[in-house]
Amino acid sequence: MISRCFELPSCGTKGVRWHYERLKEDFWMTTITETFALNNGLEMPKVGFGTWQTKPGQETYEAVSRALTAGYRFIDTAKAYRNEASVGEAIRDSDVAREDLFIQTKLPAESKTYDETLADFESSLAALDLDYVDSYIIHAPWPWAQMGSNHDAENREVWRAMQTIYQSGRAKAIGVSNFNSHDLNNLLTWDGLTVKPAVDQIQYYVGHTQASIVDTATANEIVVQAYSPLATGGLVDSPELERVAGNYGVSIPQLALRFVIQNGVAPLPKARSMAHVQANAQLDFTINEQDMAFLNRLTDNNGWHPVGD
Repeated sequence: MISRCFELPSCGTKGVRWHYERLKEDFWMTTITETFALNNGLEMPKVGFGTWQTKPGQETYEAVSRALTAGYRFIDTAKAYRNEASVGEAIRDSDVAREDLFIQTKLPAESKTYDETLADFESSLAALDLDYVDSYIIHAPWPWAQMGSNHDAENREVWRAMQTIYQSGRAKAIGVSNFNSHDLNNLLTWDGLTVKPAVDQIQYYVGHTQASIVDTATANEIVVQAYSPLATGGLVDSPELERVAGNYGVSIPQLALRFVIQNGVAPLPKARSMAHVQANAQLDFTINEQDMAFLNRLTDNNGWHPVGD
């Protein structure tokens, strides 16, 4: 077994001798640094840090900086969030090597042509000030003002551009967001398909798990990412979740995020305070089968939901 010696600030000049395998298991391989393998072999951290509804400028900069300090290595943004530049600044100012990060951004939902897709990708790279992103995804199958409308032909044209971007090597993976089973199958059955979507980012949380979309994605080796995994705060007052969380001595948000992970989905929580950022990263416990079954039976018919199956 390989051993390595590390200098820790609290241990004086002698340092502490760690066994490498023990260190990898107990420190580096925490839940937020474990990975899902994408269908092209790329490794994606199981937990990402979301920046939706985070104001550009200092708010985004501080949130991303805190996330990186807390151990997050997967940062999710979008051109529509208007905070890509602030995300990029936080990345540059951190002491985390670029190759240790997984950065994902999104094509605006309104961009539905080949040329618009290429132009928006260049714009996002410039805003982030990066040479490449790890994942570039279509934000939605329809413009937001036309939610639910059919854009099958346009989405195939967009995907043609996404494949061009992927082949350039400047996006290590390409994927989609808010795509239901019909939208996924529209791409998967297209005779111009050369690269399958690697991910589908959908709204997913306890009570709203969109099982049919997840089944379609899983059958096609597409990893599902969960935005709003805490239902935009809608879960925090749930007595059912409070009871289950008590079984593990964790908070409702921690329970909700762990639930998502154990269902094979990658959650993208967002937080602004360091306390919440750190708490959301402490997910190294296991929900038992009985509690998982109970949580999977819960349903939520409230709130805003994009078009599903």
